[in-house]
Amino acid sequence: MVAEIVALVTLWLVVLAEALQHRRVKRLAPLAFGPTGKPRRWTVSSPLIRIASMTALAWGLTTLLFVPPRTYRAAGDVQPGKEQHLLIVLDVSPSMRLEDAGTSGEQSRKSRARDVMRSLFQRVPPGQSLVSVVAVYSGAKPVVVDSRDLDVVDGILGDLPLYQAFESGQTRLLEGLREAAKLAKPWNPRSTTAILISDGDTVPPQGMPTMPASVGSVLVVGVGDPQKGSFIDGRQSKQDVFTLRQIAARLRGTYHNGNRQHLPSHLIDEFVSRGRQQRVEPWTRREFALLAVAMGGFCLSLLPVLLEQIGTDYLPGVRSRRPTPKMNSHDAVRANAA
Repeated sequence: MVAEIVALVTLWLVVLAEALQHRRVKRLAPLAFGPTGKPRRWTVSSPLIRIASMTALAWGLTTLLFVPPRTYRAAGDVQPGKEQHLLIVLDVSPSMRLEDAGTSGEQSRKSRARDVMRSLFQRVPPGQSLVSVVAVYSGAKPVVVDSRDLDVVDGILGDLPLYQAFESGQTRLLEGLREAAKLAKPWNPRSTTAILISDGDTVPPQGMPTMPASVGSVLVVGVGDPQKGSFIDGRQSKQDVFTLRQIAARLRGTYHNGNRQHLPSHLIDEFVSRGRQQRVEPWTRREFALLAVAMGGFCLSLLPVLLEQIGTDYLPGVRSRRPTPKMNSHDAVRANAA
């Protein structure tokens, strides 16, 4: 508000000064511009250029005086508040410890989920994202929020028995998705990639949570053998591809069978490119003030030069007479005789 007041006062003062200057130029016009008393047509805009330039300078310099300075960071660093978020909803039910996953079919489902996420971390530039993990079994609990330490996240995805933090019961994936939506709600729009890692679960037809505006994409990763099941608690458990595809469709996301293949490159490129877009800072009051100062200063410094060089066609001064031709000796004799 102070900058606007200063700019308004400057505007009125410059307009008054230009009015006085116009009266002076009008009185001395024959002396400056010759008998016609008129400069070139483009010079009519010079008062407007000076008014606009000085007002822009006043506003820009006053704005820069009050706005907080910006701290520049090294290449690859992300300014606080502009990071990308990676939100992992991890199924930690006992069925995730069954060993029927991987290319060999002898790897536990949770270990396979760890390998899939490791491949993602290796292909994402370090420091670009903050990682959060929500564990889900009979309920849902956030384990880590906005962590930069990938070793901590890797330990959570590993052999940490998180299922012991829950009461025994049915796996409730929707509870984990609700907790993830609640956690991501205050983050910047489209700054979050949500990844659900599970071997499947029975999902009710209603109650699917709506992801907030901060979630830019949803990826559902299935682990475990989708063909051959393993027995646990008196029932057969295998990757429920139909249910996981249904969850992805209802969340408008993408399903990926991570049992034998890592995440495809185009999905990771989408996440990385969105992080690069976040690094491009939107223009704030500070950038507009810098532009006003640069343009105002440039116009004020260039205008006097243009007025002097191409402001008028009149060139004051006395023209020199044509030089008298020199006479040779014969012409001199003839002149004397005459």
